[in-house]
Amino acid sequence: MELIEKIYNAGVVGVGGAGFPTHIKLKCKVEYLIINGAECEPLLEVDKYLMREKNREIIRTTQMVGQLIGAKHMFIGLKEKYHEEILYLNEAIKELDAQIQLYSLDNFYPAGDEQVMVHEITGRVIPAGGIPLDIGAVVSNVGTIVGIHDALEDKPVTDKYMTVVGDVVAPGFLQVPIGTSVRTCIEACGGTSLVDYKVILGGPMMGKVIDGQEIDATYVTKTMGALIVVPADHYIVKRKEQPLTHSINQAKTACIQCKMCTDMCPRNLMGHQLRPHKIMRIMGLGTTDEEILKEAMICSECGICELYACPMGLSPRLVNAYVKQELRQKGIRYERQPLNDVNSLRDYRKVPVPRLVARLDLSRFKGEKLNDMKVLEVDKVCISLSQHIGKPATPRVTVGDYVKKGQIIGDVDREDFGAVIHASISGKVCEVSHYITILQDSEVILGD
Repeated sequence: MELIEKIYNAGVVGVGGAGFPTHIKLKCKVEYLIINGAECEPLLEVDKYLMREKNREIIRTTQMVGQLIGAKHMFIGLKEKYHEEILYLNEAIKELDAQIQLYSLDNFYPAGDEQVMVHEITGRVIPAGGIPLDIGAVVSNVGTIVGIHDALEDKPVTDKYMTVVGDVVAPGFLQVPIGTSVRTCIEACGGTSLVDYKVILGGPMMGKVIDGQEIDATYVTKTMGALIVVPADHYIVKRKEQPLTHSINQAKTACIQCKMCTDMCPRNLMGHQLRPHKIMRIMGLGTTDEEILKEAMICSECGICELYACPMGLSPRLVNAYVKQELRQKGIRYERQPLNDVNSLRDYRKVPVPRLVARLDLSRFKGEKLNDMKVLEVDKVCISLSQHIGKPATPRVTVGDYVKKGQIIGDVDREDFGAVIHASISGKVCEVSHYITILQDSEVILGD
């Protein structure tokens, strides 16, 4: 179990989603190991960069992980249009004589969704509210595999690869210390010419919008993969910042029960009992049907219903998120339901990415050339102790301590559902709260 120990010590978590602790995920035996390189959201390209630049590391490490978990089948899922990346990966597979297959997907959203990818590759459907392990699979992002490769060389997770695009002077890739401010990342890409702008953390469909002081007070985490700078009055911003009360009032007055939100829902198309149009109707009527409302708990919040499907411009995603939160606060859990058959029209209802990008008013950014990876050095980081799902790390430093890059500053027991946190720069600890703030210090640098 040396590999698991090294992954735990390095603090590796899943970088493609909520940050599932990798040393916990890989304590299993499965039939399928699937490496996700499909880059689920439009405009994001870090996975493509890693598959071009670190293809041998990815192939070699995938083999080792596959052996660890006893996988009979190993796949890397990526989009058919990734011609250059496919070429590099195939060369690495041949050179290393790896028993790994590439699986090419169409260019649709959300091709990189974990449940969608598992179904595309295996033909199996993960139960609603379940995980890939339920049908004998493990899914990891290519960035996570790179993190495992580094862990094998005793390099902890201290830096993050990111895409910075949108209205910035020099869009491109950054390698930044974890805990770097979002503002610093934008400035590293030349800043923006916009006077009034906002930033989407992550992709345009599922990302969070921040502005003003939030841009200075938000810091890079292990799971933050992209920053998109857009005008403050951009279509996506308006939709994402729509008040919940307004969305509920719209459901009461404007929902025509056309069923498009349900018909286009990726979960519903795979046989999950999720019917956003029924949830909208219940909210609109002000009635309570808990069995229907509980369906919101399996919503992935992919945003198709909100930003693509609804002809009335309503927000079923936002309503689902609200219902989900209310039910959880009441202690209500989702009880697995029998799956329906996969919808025979599923292949015809996949959302083409070019059309989606046009709907999102992002076409001018699609296909623009991104600058090569820039390694960013900073003199201050604010490192969150909760960069993953599960238990936050416990601080192992106090104010006034001097730390070196790679030193453990927060940890969890190996059996805990959490991950170890490391210093991303050398310096002096200036604050310990939910964050650990480190300022670069020449005394530590000289001692490295």
